[in-house]
Amino acid sequence: MAKQLNLITPLHTSTNRDYLERMNDSKVECMLKAKEYEFDYWDGDRRYGYGGYRYIEGYWTPVAEGLIETYGLQKGSRILDVGCGKAFLLYELHKLGMDVHGFDISRHGLAGAKDEIRDKLFTHRAEEPYPYADGEFDLVISINSLHNLPVFNLKKALGEMERVAQNKFLCVESFRNEQELFNLQCWALTCESFFSKEEWTWIFKNFSYSGDYEFIYFE
Repeated sequence: MAKQLNLITPLHTSTNRDYLERMNDSKVECMLKAKEYEFDYWDGDRRYGYGGYRYIEGYWTPVAEGLIETYGLQKGSRILDVGCGKAFLLYELHKLGMDVHGFDISRHGLAGAKDEIRDKLFTHRAEEPYPYADGEFDLVISINSLHNLPVFNLKKALGEMERVAQNKFLCVESFRNEQELFNLQCWALTCESFFSKEEWTWIFKNFSYSGDYEFIYFE
């Protein structure tokens, strides 16, 4: 039975955000630049995205360990990350003995991955058919990526995750009240699917996604 987990939220809540400043900073221009998903989004000015997304030793380790424990993974277990970006989480899983694979639409993001796993990564869109057999992976994950798809592509991506995975976990942006919706709308640069917690769970059921999930909120 699908479970709501709490693996990403501790990292998300460790960052302070000025929502109104983001909204008042030529928001449309910043959104268009961010949606290129290249240098400016990852390593340019903070107004376009991360403002410099760099590897921090140990930052993703608790998430990697949590995934291994939750899904009973063993050394050599195969993991796919849908929308892996610079793949720092995959690198931590690799260090713990996992057989990691990932893809993203951002060439700049993939070029920033650690050398040890770069040959396991490739450019691909989450909504396009994955070049893998049914049930090929012990675990398929997607962290803070799928909300960047319009709903018709979201359905395709969830279908592909379901097809190639034995276990599945995703994390998306959401809201529980009007204040959190306002904050999310102020902060988000790339989000296409603004759904409440209840709407997301309806989508999972009606798009036949049976995996686990987590929501991050902008409080």
